[in-house]
Amino acid sequence: MTSPSSPPPAGIDSVYVPGELTVPRPVFVPPPPPPPPPVVPVPAMWLLAHGSPAVQFRLLRDIAGQPSASPGWPRVPFASRAGWHLMAMQDHDGTWPGGMLTAPGGTALEGVGTIPAYRRLLELGWDAETPGMVATKRLLFRLLAEDTDPTLLAELRPAGDDEELVLRGRLQLREAAAAALAQAGFEDDPRLRGAARRLIDRVHTFFQSPLAQKPWIRVGNQHVLPPEVSPPSFHLLVMLSYMPQFRSEHYQFMDQLYRWLTQPWPRQVPMQQMGERLIEQPHYVLGDFLTTRSALDSDMPSALTWLETMARMGILGRHEGWVKLLERTLDDRSRKGVWTPPRSVVMPANVPAWSWPLLPLGDTEGGGNLETTLSADVTFRLCLIAKLAGRTLDLL
Repeated sequence: MTSPSSPPPAGIDSVYVPGELTVPRPVFVPPPPPPPPPVVPVPAMWLLAHGSPAVQFRLLRDIAGQPSASPGWPRVPFASRAGWHLMAMQDHDGTWPGGMLTAPGGTALEGVGTIPAYRRLLELGWDAETPGMVATKRLLFRLLAEDTDPTLLAELRPAGDDEELVLRGRLQLREAAAAALAQAGFEDDPRLRGAARRLIDRVHTFFQSPLAQKPWIRVGNQHVLPPEVSPPSFHLLVMLSYMPQFRSEHYQFMDQLYRWLTQPWPRQVPMQQMGERLIEQPHYVLGDFLTTRSALDSDMPSALTWLETMARMGILGRHEGWVKLLERTLDDRSRKGVWTPPRSVVMPANVPAWSWPLLPLGDTEGGGNLETTLSADVTFRLCLIAKLAGRTLDLL
């Protein structure tokens, strides 16, 4: 028995006060860590048998990480008919007839804009230094510098000489060009880094202002955004997702951005006051784009683009809702890991320019099986998102 004046025995966590009884101190036992998420099976053999050349190339390069040592391996993406169709539509100056940001409807490629076409070729596995891509790269750097040539505004060029609309168009094209150049691997280019810094400084100033808490004003019978509001755009998010070193250098801004992306999306349509006009701003990100399963099912290309962008930025795993949506979509796959579209999934005819480049990667023209192409495309994309999110993969 321990006497009041004796210290506690060794190994006993207790409070010892001379002349008083020893009082045992409660020991905190931390809870066990949560179990690791299940392994994600990758139907590699099925994708190699049923996927397009672009899917096969991206599977081995981006998921397996073991491209073939064959000298002809870099030429595999050039077997894509969709890629050659896009290149045949390109003009000699590196542009496409559809302007700059036009996304065609359905699976057709006619009428596509320059930046979505360039990004689709990157998704198809085309190298950024091939001749046609180099011509577009030079144009994108001109957009990055906000070249004053009015023809570069293309479909964003206002009918009159409204300076506010001209500046709005140049800014929108600058963000979209930065996203395309970042995806092409030009993160270390000082022109892109300088433009990226100015773009996030603009958004950072907005985050620090009182407008970030209450960005809406009432005009007539509707709520609109005042001209001073500068929220992030989808193009800015895509740019940041392909610039890991730049993100690490601006971690404080990334924390602010995460808080913005996880707030509820307002019900109002993003209309902004520009002088006496009210201009719709569909490229603005006003909160959490993907909150429910119905939002995912109603626009699968945009939902997958959002999940991949969040995964590339390293924040998908921090948001429980996005993780659950990814898990539920992975659960829609068969035992072999192949995704087939449930009845609730809708592939809309029109998707925004920022998400159009991702789907489809297969050749839907020339008698190709659309359902098999879609299954292969989404199966590959889900596996890629899982890898980017840090999940363990099992190649089958």
